[in-house]
Amino acid sequence: MARSKSKVKPRHVANAFHIYARLFVYVRRYWLALIVAAIGSICYSGVDAWFVYFLKPLLNKGLVAKDKHFLTLAPFLIMGVFIFRGVANFLSNYYVAFASRNVIMRLRQDLFTHLQRLPARYYDHNTSGQILSVILYGVDQVANASADVLTSALQSVFLIIGLIAVMFSISWKLTVLFFAIMPLVTVIMRVASLRIRRLSLSVQDSIAEISHCAEENIEGYKVVRAFEGQEYESTKFSKATRVNRQREMKVVSTRAISVAAVQFTMAGALALTLYIAALDISDSILTAGGFVAMVAAMLALLKPMKDLAFVQNKLYRGLAGAQNVFELMDVPLEEDKGMRSIGRAKGKITFSQVNFTYETGKQVLHDISFTIEPGEIVALVGRSGSGKSTLASLLTRFYDNYVGEIYLDDVSIRDYSLKDLRQQFALVSQHVTLFHDTIANNIAYGRFQQITQAEIVAAAKASHAIEFIEQFPNTFDALVGENGVLLSGGQRQRIAIARAILKDAPVLILDEATSALDTESERYIQSALDELMKNRTTLVIAHRLSTIEHANKIIVMDEGKIIEVGSHQELLVRDGHYAKLHRLQFKDVPHWDAIANA
Repeated sequence: MARSKSKVKPRHVANAFHIYARLFVYVRRYWLALIVAAIGSICYSGVDAWFVYFLKPLLNKGLVAKDKHFLTLAPFLIMGVFIFRGVANFLSNYYVAFASRNVIMRLRQDLFTHLQRLPARYYDHNTSGQILSVILYGVDQVANASADVLTSALQSVFLIIGLIAVMFSISWKLTVLFFAIMPLVTVIMRVASLRIRRLSLSVQDSIAEISHCAEENIEGYKVVRAFEGQEYESTKFSKATRVNRQREMKVVSTRAISVAAVQFTMAGALALTLYIAALDISDSILTAGGFVAMVAAMLALLKPMKDLAFVQNKLYRGLAGAQNVFELMDVPLEEDKGMRSIGRAKGKITFSQVNFTYETGKQVLHDISFTIEPGEIVALVGRSGSGKSTLASLLTRFYDNYVGEIYLDDVSIRDYSLKDLRQQFALVSQHVTLFHDTIANNIAYGRFQQITQAEIVAAAKASHAIEFIEQFPNTFDALVGENGVLLSGGQRQRIAIARAILKDAPVLILDEATSALDTESERYIQSALDELMKNRTTLVIAHRLSTIEHANKIIVMDEGKIIEVGSHQELLVRDGHYAKLHRLQFKDVPHWDAIANA
């Protein structure tokens, strides 16, 4: 099926001054290193400018006047000066890199910390590829721009100042004539840099698309190969890389044209000045050495002017990266206005006339009201999309824009701080998230410092995970692979249950915890869950009705509404929606068909 093409809106170009100001907050911490770098750049460029000026006495005293004393000292002077130049160059490059790399490190740290507190809706609307492109590519552009730009800019600017001083000392009239062309050079650089900045934003968008395509293909490689989607994925990735290449080439062509235009303009000014200087020397206003030094200074100016044009282009590319970084850092954090603390909740949960609508405009919950007493096991059943998992997300305040009230121990969950609130819940879901780390660290995730090895082993025994853990050569130190790829589905579930046991939260949320398991794995998992649910308020979201028959209360949902409430026996006697689901499931009809046909 052909995919519809959506028009990409042009990116807004943020005010450069505001971006500089925000970057300066990071840069100012390293002012001492930048001062050392600036001094090194001044000395480095000063030596280059001095050497151009030194051509005048070298010709006049050495080659024309044959001053032997001067010719004897000149080689030693040149060697000493260039050793000094090398030291200055090292100081300039090292301390600029030191400051810029520290800035990038702090930018990445702050950006990652910010990501930890973004609301769930941000992750709903942005792919991980887009986010990663900002953290890696966007920040890297700032790094390249800051280090290279600062080094080149400092050295080029000071060299230009030094060469201008040399030219003025030889002939101020010729110098003024040479720089009469500068307004045109400024216009060329300004127009080119603005275009490069706009193009750089589009380049970063294309990098985000490449990251997204690659990430989806890597994570879903089994589905891609099982359904023979390799050609489709290759075509999609090729299109993304082709777009990136086209946008990169536009940047390259703009940069090359602007640099060539600056050089051509400067060459025109140089040619005109040289012509007048040649007329001037015939009247003996300039000495031979002065003429050579003047020409050398003009020629030497071409390189730093070209470097400045190149640096400005690179700077605006870095600003585009900084804009993406700061746009992400400006995304509002999760609201956490609750001031109330709680040690360990009793576990009473109340939903009172709760309505919820996603940002897409679809309302998924309608006037939901029910109460779970401390220690009760309450099950939520219903078709996919009926709002069961959304209730669990609201309970932990992953979404905060609901209407109505949700209470924990008769206190609105909005009144609790997010940290205290989420400490009261342990989650075990069908889609287990494990990290590329050891089994022990996955079990003790989030509580590494407070947990002992004995407690980890006890949790593994309680979740029946110890049986397969001991089969690994490194036992608890064995790596589980990315998202637990080296473990089976049942083993991942048992690790997740061990994690929940170790957290020892008063409220347990089981979101389809056994729906994708085989019979043997489910028996182990159910035994571990029975252990986990003891003395805890438990909210069970389930499709398999056999797993919830012993629940204190079963809430049946459909299209975001509660349509039945009661115990297993009460709902069977009532012979309503739940009874129909039960009959279908226990007539060997697969549970997903039963739900779809209910």
